Amino acid sequence: MSETTPPSTKPPKMRSWLFAPADSEKKMAKAADGPADIVLIDLEDSVMPENKPAARIMAREFLLSRSDRQRIWVRINPLSGGEAVADLEAVMASGPGGIMLPKAEGRADVQTLHTMLSAHEEALGLDAGSTRIVALVTETPKAMFHCGEYEGDYPGSSRLSALSWGAEDLSSALGARVQHRPDGSYMPTYELARSLCLLGAVAAGVVPVETVMPEFRDLDKLRERAEMVRGQGFRGMLAIHPAQVEVINQAFTPSEEELAHARAIVQAFADNPGAGTVGLDGAMVDLPHLKLAQRLLAEAGE
Repeated sequence: MSETTPPSTKPPKMRSWLFAPADSEKKMAKAADGPADIVLIDLEDSVMPENKPAARIMAREFLLSRSDRQRIWVRINPLSGGEAVADLEAVMASGPGGIMLPKAEGRADVQTLHTMLSAHEEALGLDAGSTRIVALVTETPKAMFHCGEYEGDYPGSSRLSALSWGAEDLSSALGARVQHRPDGSYMPTYELARSLCLLGAVAAGVVPVETVMPEFRDLDKLRERAEMVRGQGFRGMLAIHPAQVEVINQAFTPSEEELAHARAIVQAFADNPGAGTVGLDGAMVDLPHLKLAQRLLAEAGE
């Protein structure tokens, strides 16, 4: 596969997004050889400033060694400063499936990244628009006020595939020492960030992705949280350790029971054409239930 061969434009599954530091060949390989839907090669927070030049080269060489680059994305550094420019110069020739944009503060940042990506794609002979974008949209106080801006048709909007959120950078910016209540749930500011991310993603028609759970050894707690946020509308979750991936994949995969119920709803409306409500298993279901069932089946490939 040549350096300029474009990745497939077919959207990959987006249940699990596993970070791997770009300055560790071993961790990148372990992440990519596992079952994560998306592998996020990280050039930002997990790489110390003095290691970034070498990490860029390692990321590029690792991507070139893989035939599954569609599912291998790169988290670059924020657009402010020159690090992002250097990141893209290093990795775009290796054709990553997408770019994670940290500290996004509205659609203007997506447009800026789109312009940068377009220039690289044209120079390298990659298909225009083939490099997807996932934006982290709550990492600064300013960003919180722009989560609803990602909707609409604007330069770069067709690249945008997902929105996710983060608590750590926001906490640092706020000077907050406490993120969680005694029971482990997030304090109101961070619950607001989660909600704004979800609402912004759904409005934009892209995948809402839950943030990381740092306690990577507590898989029972991870399962509980993943199932909770999926019930709220999230369709994937970030991971910081390979052990978290299988739990996340399972939590965001519809069970056969869910699929059977969705099929029954669709069939009930098919059997009653023109009806706005139908009875099913002793309960009334209406058009919102039908739409939810249809979306569930579509996401499952039915």
